Amino acid sequence: MRHLIRGRVLDFYADPTETEDNHRYLEDGAILVQDGLIVAVDDYAKLAEPGLPETDHRPNLILPGFIDTHIHFPQVQVIASWGAQLLDWLNTYTFPEEARFARQGHAPAMAEAFLDLLTAHGTTTAVAFCSVHPQSAEALFAAAESRNMAMIAGKVMMDRNAPAEVLDTPQQGYDDSKALIAKWHGRGRQRYAVTPRFAITSTPEQMEMAGQLAREHPDCHVQTHLSENLEEIEFTLSLYPQARDYLDIYETYGLLSDRLLLGHSIHLRPREIARMAETGSRAVFCPTSNLFLGSGLFDEGGLRAAGVVSGIATDVGGGTSYSMLQTLNEGYKILQLRDQKLHPLSAFHWATRGNALALGMADRIGTLAPGSDADLVVLDARATPAMALRMERAQTLAEELFILQILGDDRSIAQTYVAGQAMKTAG
Repeated sequence: MRHLIRGRVLDFYADPTETEDNHRYLEDGAILVQDGLIVAVDDYAKLAEPGLPETDHRPNLILPGFIDTHIHFPQVQVIASWGAQLLDWLNTYTFPEEARFARQGHAPAMAEAFLDLLTAHGTTTAVAFCSVHPQSAEALFAAAESRNMAMIAGKVMMDRNAPAEVLDTPQQGYDDSKALIAKWHGRGRQRYAVTPRFAITSTPEQMEMAGQLAREHPDCHVQTHLSENLEEIEFTLSLYPQARDYLDIYETYGLLSDRLLLGHSIHLRPREIARMAETGSRAVFCPTSNLFLGSGLFDEGGLRAAGVVSGIATDVGGGTSYSMLQTLNEGYKILQLRDQKLHPLSAFHWATRGNALALGMADRIGTLAPGSDADLVVLDARATPAMALRMERAQTLAEELFILQILGDDRSIAQTYVAGQAMKTAG
């Protein structure tokens, strides 16, 4: 069934940081959707037809749906847990919470709640860490499939330095991951990410198994963590004394490629930056988490200058909001402290096409190109009294975007479409 979605339409075809000619904006635009795909985008007058069903979102903005490139599905009930830095936070809150995912029925219930929260905040694709239990990944993939929602996820592989309830073994981690890949990778819109949590919780034997999975399934992503916290780096290098640096551990086991997503990547050495650029390995900026856990300030400008591609992400539950708007808000502030500027056009490019490029998925998501999946977010820059008052003085599209970026949250999400289907119900 064909459906026309009308509003002020914005998407990007280039990076605003690199060129002034970067976006398409239609003051009275429309997106023609059929069978979950975008058929055409143009001025409303050119696409309207007698009898064609329409949804009119004017005066709101319609963009490609937000993409979250690093989030922890099992941490939905420990977001906003007080008072610890990374390693203490993991041991005090995260690992006990993830142990609950062994319980019958818990993972499916949390998966539905998790996806409801994502779409309520305008996020249509996420790259998710599951718990060590394969049923957590099963539940998330099944829930995403039922919504025709693009998900990249994997069960964490971890065989040391955590409670027994959240540990596997090198062979079990390999076998569970292999079975999940066979069942879910490439099934509909689902994709698998090989997921060694980080070097602290994986022995060399398990890291070798992760490398084997990456070699056997080169079209899968690999996700892990890198250089989030200074104490973490010190502990990691004590466990791998032969490593030249933290990244060298992942390099030793053959994990570096343009499919590798390295969460945080804050405290990097020059050799690590150079190798990330040479291999195409991606950094992922998690601003609300970096502030909440006191981890450090991400150097987006330095990495960009070195040729490293970066995604941006919420990192719930160390991150403090499911909102990519609030993630861009805190990202702006961190880069201010770095004496780097995040222009609002660059910010919204980053959360859409930029993250799609980081994932190698810009042919499917992140833009409004014909043939892409019809994942959309509808943004209301007057969603709160404070925003409406500020909008009375806004004169440009960039000003409106910045108001959304700094003052917006889930209240600014007028609607979210996943494969052409509206996800938010009235009221």
